[in-house]
Amino acid sequence: MADQTLLSESVLGWSIFTIILLVILAFCWIYIRKFQSRQESEVVSTITAICALAIALITSALLPVDIFLVSFMKYPNGTYKEWAANNVTRGQIEDTVLYGYYTLYSIILFCVFLWIPFVYFYYEERDDNNVNRCSQVKNALKYTIGFVIVCVVLLLIGAFVPLEAPPGQNSTQWEKVQYLFEELGSSHGLPALSFSISSLTLIGMLAVITYTAYGMSVLPLNLIKGTRSVLYERLENTEDIDDVEHQIEKLKSKCKDGRPLSSRDRNNLQELEGKLQVLRRRGRHLEIAERNCCTKVGSALRPFKILLGIFFILVALLFTIALFISNLDKALHSAGISSGFIIFGTNLTNPLNELLLALQPVFPLDYILITVITMYFVLTSMAGIRNMGIWFFWIRLYKIRPKRTRPQALLFLCMILLLIVLHTSYMIYSLAPQYVMYGSQKYLVQTQMPSPGPGNVTFGTTRICDADAPEDQCTVTRSYLFLHKFWFFSTIYYFGNWAFIGAFLIGLVVSCCRGKKSVIEGEVEADDSDLSDDEYVH
Repeated sequence: MADQTLLSESVLGWSIFTIILLVILAFCWIYIRKFQSRQESEVVSTITAICALAIALITSALLPVDIFLVSFMKYPNGTYKEWAANNVTRGQIEDTVLYGYYTLYSIILFCVFLWIPFVYFYYEERDDNNVNRCSQVKNALKYTIGFVIVCVVLLLIGAFVPLEAPPGQNSTQWEKVQYLFEELGSSHGLPALSFSISSLTLIGMLAVITYTAYGMSVLPLNLIKGTRSVLYERLENTEDIDDVEHQIEKLKSKCKDGRPLSSRDRNNLQELEGKLQVLRRRGRHLEIAERNCCTKVGSALRPFKILLGIFFILVALLFTIALFISNLDKALHSAGISSGFIIFGTNLTNPLNELLLALQPVFPLDYILITVITMYFVLTSMAGIRNMGIWFFWIRLYKIRPKRTRPQALLFLCMILLLIVLHTSYMIYSLAPQYVMYGSQKYLVQTQMPSPGPGNVTFGTTRICDADAPEDQCTVTRSYLFLHKFWFFSTIYYFGNWAFIGAFLIGLVVSCCRGKKSVIEGEVEADDSDLSDDEYVH
């Protein structure tokens, strides 16, 4: 009977995970195809982008399964269920989730340090028409080796930096080497993988602060404010064209008698002709937008967009408040920097943590909520990337535009989104620390009370799992172990959360001060360097 219960509940958890997996694959395919350039589409880069984004989302979808399995080992009264009473059975279930993390995180390392860099450099070399395919592959491998070396260094640091006190000074060199190998073997490579993933998550934190924080403000406010009228924009553009043409004619009239233009007039003429070319391209795009049925449907759905924008801004404020309360809790009740600001449980009421704990017993409601939170982070991150573009410090590398994004830009996009989704695991922990660490687990505390008769009476009190619980009574999720293997990463993430809150508030002010965006926002720009789209009229 116990085996049947174990099988049925395991099947339930993994069945939901399989359904979410199929949904994720469909979403990734639609998402990449939406932004892919029709003129420069490449099969390999498309497959790479879809797979990389899918792996990241699947990894985040494993978190609710991890929480579900540790929570469903126990009854609400704090006792283990029959099938989970055996330590061996619990260990097997935990190992299953652990191996799932091993597999997915290993694939992520493969994507970030080998697959995506190779495909990117392969297409960079392809831009040179004088290079044959063999040279392309050779040059791409040459540049990719640098990424592989970084990956190996991170794995070695994580594997051979001991987390416990090493042998004494009197130990032989062989004993010290043996100790390092025992450290690696005893944890099944967990520190090595955790250090590498934490390093990538650190980069993802910077992307979250830059893109996601801004996207969380710009996406809802753009939905609420809407776009400018396409008829008004066409009229304004026509007036601008007439004005520029008049200035050009005025300058050209100076040389009708054969006199050459001065260098200043020649520069002005060149600038005006470039501006006129942009305005004419803009006019063609506006004409297409006016005929486009999507523009008309968008106008009809205006009330729905306003409601959706209000909902998104409320969700963003909820996340910000929950993150602020969680960080404040860590600042007040943790042991400080030396412990990575880690707390076991919550001391201040966190609304999102309470909501997830309330939904967790009714599986899969919490699974759906976590998936929605993850997708919300992806959508707001994409909104931030699309509005800002992909930058390297002050240099803009690529623009992200529907049906006009180059293969290299798509690979950059998926690399950033992959790193962002990696950091969402820690973001979700920060938003709901109790839920991510223990789920809805409880444990029994036996207390003895004096009775009227001889002897004492034993009472059982149910408590929520925390750091004070006996080790054999509460099971920590595998995700938590990955997130907090190294305390210094947790410290950096803590300060990163404060930076995220600050970036969101600044982005909110900037978005509020900006006016309505154009109906063809980002499609035509004077400094356009993309080769994918300017005359795209389909």
